[in-house]
Amino acid sequence: MKIACIGGGPAGLYFAIAMKLKKPDVEIDIYERNKPGDTFGWGVVFSDQTMDNLAATDPESAQAIADSLAHWDDIDVHFKGTTETSGGHGFCGIGRKRLLNILQDRARGLGVTLHFEADVDPEDLPDADLIIASDGINSRVREKYADVFKPDIDVRANKFVWLGTHKIFDAFTFAFVETEHGWVWAHAYRFDDDLSTFIVECSEETWRGLGFDQMDQDETCRAAEGLFAEWLDGHELMSNAKHLRGSAWLNFRRILCETWMHKNIILLGDAAHTAHFSIGSGTKLAFEDAIMLAEVLTSRDKPVEEGLQDYQEERTVEVLKLQSAARNSTEWFETLDRYLDFEPEQFAYSLLTRSQRISHENLRERDPKWMARMEGWFAAKQGVEMRPPMFVPFSLRGMELKNRVVVSPMCMYSSEDGLINEFHFVHYGSRAMGGAGLIYSEMTNVAPDARISPGCAGLYNDEHVAAWKRVTDHVHANNAKMAVQLGHAGRKGATKLSWEGDNEPLDGGAWPLIAPSPIPWSAKNQTPREMTRDDMDRVKAEFVAATQRALGAGFDMVEMHAAHGYLLSSFITPVSNHRTDEYGGSLENRLRYPLEVFRVMRDAWPADRPMAVRLSATDWIGEAGIQPEDTVLVAEAFVEAGADLIDLSAGQTTPAQQPVYGRMFQTPFSDRVRNSLHCATMAVGNIYETDHVNSILAAGRADLVALARPHLADPYWTLRAAAELGYKNAGVPNQYIAGHVQLKRNLEKAALMQEMKV
Repeated sequence: MKIACIGGGPAGLYFAIAMKLKKPDVEIDIYERNKPGDTFGWGVVFSDQTMDNLAATDPESAQAIADSLAHWDDIDVHFKGTTETSGGHGFCGIGRKRLLNILQDRARGLGVTLHFEADVDPEDLPDADLIIASDGINSRVREKYADVFKPDIDVRANKFVWLGTHKIFDAFTFAFVETEHGWVWAHAYRFDDDLSTFIVECSEETWRGLGFDQMDQDETCRAAEGLFAEWLDGHELMSNAKHLRGSAWLNFRRILCETWMHKNIILLGDAAHTAHFSIGSGTKLAFEDAIMLAEVLTSRDKPVEEGLQDYQEERTVEVLKLQSAARNSTEWFETLDRYLDFEPEQFAYSLLTRSQRISHENLRERDPKWMARMEGWFAAKQGVEMRPPMFVPFSLRGMELKNRVVVSPMCMYSSEDGLINEFHFVHYGSRAMGGAGLIYSEMTNVAPDARISPGCAGLYNDEHVAAWKRVTDHVHANNAKMAVQLGHAGRKGATKLSWEGDNEPLDGGAWPLIAPSPIPWSAKNQTPREMTRDDMDRVKAEFVAATQRALGAGFDMVEMHAAHGYLLSSFITPVSNHRTDEYGGSLENRLRYPLEVFRVMRDAWPADRPMAVRLSATDWIGEAGIQPEDTVLVAEAFVEAGADLIDLSAGQTTPAQQPVYGRMFQTPFSDRVRNSLHCATMAVGNIYETDHVNSILAAGRADLVALARPHLADPYWTLRAAAELGYKNAGVPNQYIAGHVQLKRNLEKAALMQEMKV
């Protein structure tokens, strides 16, 4: 077999090494268009896991790399004249030039032929059985066959420039500088005994304001030296990007190809995908691609064609995971303005956890002293002693919560004619006894024809009030608070119970539906009648009446449900609102009726009690629907109308949605609204670990955290979390103390056993 690699960077070189080790008789030629000593980066950062993978594949080159690594543990965050230092992170780095030299020498030693200053095209290699396109982020091969590879390229907003310096940084350093034109910051780290990488980043507006758009590379270095003189200690900044015309400033391009193979051409590394430099994993991905590609090409377990398909599928999953983390990290820097009002402790914490790959307990394990100081700061903001963030109290108007854990609203489909029963008393009561600070009702409907299904709860007569009052009294007796979520199903009404089919229309007994426009939820669902002004007035009055009943029922907070494609949500999203009057068209018009309803509810609800609004932050259908930036405007309108809490969910507004799921996948919406508007928010969506909750709160991404399915599985989730974290004042019912003590002891034993195994 003859293999040609176009591109002699780490991806191509390591593939050649891995392939030669598995199949020594294969002929491999690497064609690199630059000179042997050319390199246009500075340092490369590795993790311990990456080094383990390299050692397992080729111990010889792994040892040579290990012998050349610079190591450091600390991260320093310089912000507003302060320095926050978090330790235990275990980084290592190597110069890109040194890395290439090691890989080149090893490849040659294995019989790989290296061709430098060789600018080749796949058509120039007719004798090659396989062509590996490892020619990097600016891959000419990918571009030549773009119609086949179908690269999705997202050009990110910020400007950055990759520089070097002889200043040796003892920690991975983030330095933030405020200028009259905005903020600019550096990512700096050492990679050998004499050199450090120094990446400067800022928004395009700041970049232009500072005049960087008019500077050449030398002028850029001198200007950046002035901005970061405090940390450079007189050392110069240097550029090795003389191959680029102009200033060498770039916009990062996030790339992912739909297809990685075309005829005998296979994409590898940055040619197929990229990950933002702020999480430092591009070379890691390239190495992992190379290792797996060599495995599938030499495997005897299945045909090569199947193996190559596995290569793309498996590597795509790993790339997507990393790109998701990279997106979170990238967006943190692109929206830095949201976090500039944070105090240094929280700013540093938010920075360290920005990708959602590093969690609260990760940080505690790495640097317990810094985490203790961080938790002490967070608790002191509420005037209490140090404790995990989830157990720090929170107040909205006159409602004081003992902790920040919320039982999310979840439809139980177990009522009769809107009347809750013994199931609901046990369901809500057990979760109040389980330690959560705030218990939400399920979506509680304001009229019989506002229900999703015949099993949905209501608050539209006095019998309903009495039943709910029994529940809220029990919740209050357990030192928790209770909120009612009031809603109207709109076009999603008159369906079967959820376990009988998702959004399945009733076989009989369906009630007429109303909606902003006569658009059915799906082809099988009933077509609603377009609401008239009389309908709007009637529904508005029903929301007011339910709000008044909520007071008699003993609820501490009312939430208006304007999410998930129900009636009020259907007004907000253009997916279901095609009206041509003052209630349709622009976002302002589409928001008009939900705001009318909210304002009369607010007027009917006591001034000392809070109100919330649930929103779908995105329709998950791109530009045709609501986008997160629209939701900031929607939330702002509700805050101005008197909303105390914005509950951020997403989607469920159209069957055409294409959601992007993952851990805490909706939390960025909460972060965006909270830190753009400086209002209280609640995060929800695939949050299930204590670590998730504490990370979200400590990073300032939300003020409350709602958990749904975890509370279905374990009504005592909060008390279990207290045992896990060693928190002693969670308010365990006296009757359950003995069990809680045993749980805590068993969890401590399990943790000790795990440590011994490690």
